[in-house]
Amino acid sequence: MVHLRGVILPEGEVRDIWVRDGSITFDPVPGAETLCRQGWIVPGLVDAHCHVGIRHGGGHEDRAGAVAQAESERAAGALLLRDAGSPIDTRFIDDHDELPRIIRAGRHIARPKRYIRELGIELDDERDLPEIVAEQARLGDGWVKIVGDWIDRSAGDLTPLWSDAILKEAIDAAHANGARVTAHVFGEDALPGLIGAGIDCLEHGTGLTDDAIEMMVAHGTALVPTLINIDTFPEIADKAGKFPVYAAHMRDLHRRVRGTVAAAHEAGVPLFAGTDAGGSIRHGRIADEIAALTGAGLSAHDALGAASWDARAWLGRPGIEDGAPADFVVYQQDPRIHPDTLTAPYAVVLRGRVYRTHDPVTGHR
Repeated sequence: MVHLRGVILPEGEVRDIWVRDGSITFDPVPGAETLCRQGWIVPGLVDAHCHVGIRHGGGHEDRAGAVAQAESERAAGALLLRDAGSPIDTRFIDDHDELPRIIRAGRHIARPKRYIRELGIELDDERDLPEIVAEQARLGDGWVKIVGDWIDRSAGDLTPLWSDAILKEAIDAAHANGARVTAHVFGEDALPGLIGAGIDCLEHGTGLTDDAIEMMVAHGTALVPTLINIDTFPEIADKAGKFPVYAAHMRDLHRRVRGTVAAAHEAGVPLFAGTDAGGSIRHGRIADEIAALTGAGLSAHDALGAASWDARAWLGRPGIEDGAPADFVVYQQDPRIHPDTLTAPYAVVLRGRVYRTHDPVTGHR
């Protein structure tokens, strides 16, 4: 049993809260240990695009490695993970009360030689897409992930993987099975077909144009821009010497991405924070993504919300509410005014269990 008093975000009200049997209550609990008497209490952070199960540097992770990845997220305060495609079954993590909850999108769905090898389900015939999407919808946690575009070596640049008609049929199949659909998409050409087919979210979205943003607003399509991953585009371009058009395209997408995200946010596109951890990005970097979103024009409040209360609502998970699971992060300073504090939470509380990440006196780990 734990007691806390502090500023509860996003409302900003100073309140006392208690934790009893792993849940939040606003009713006093006699004998509860006081964790803090002042501070900022934030609903558990969300990494809305990560890959538990993909080894750093590439390949499949084993169980111990997947657990270590989830522990890294917990240490950073990310207590809810939207896994945007994993080559391994991570449901065993659900048996670990000490690890973040994962909302899974199953495996990536792609075409042969049109995505990272061995990570996705590769379809020789695009006509199989609706059936496979429906299957992944039934196996997942309410999300399905498709690859919308990738480099086509015969064209030397990014091109769409699917026809517009088959996308509509596949997304309808997911919706009929109670799942939302998201898509990896870097370039411009795949966007009208994806958005017009009714896709629920776009990952990366670096090629967004004014027309595509307008379509997203009309359809209610969300965006997870994964900015710290986009920062790797120049490196990707440097390794693509055989494809100069593609390399130049990737550099241009990187150059204008902050403006692209700012335009989407200003237009009213729902934005959520995701790091794309797994592969080239290490887990536990949600604070870096929040900082990147502020660098793209979001206010400090909105950027934190994109990785906390707004993202939790989007994914159907509660914030700091009476009776909700006690999943929150405690900071000694207002993380909106002192963003560096996001990298050093005073405590992480997951299902009522307290994890101190820094010594309360010295501030050291």
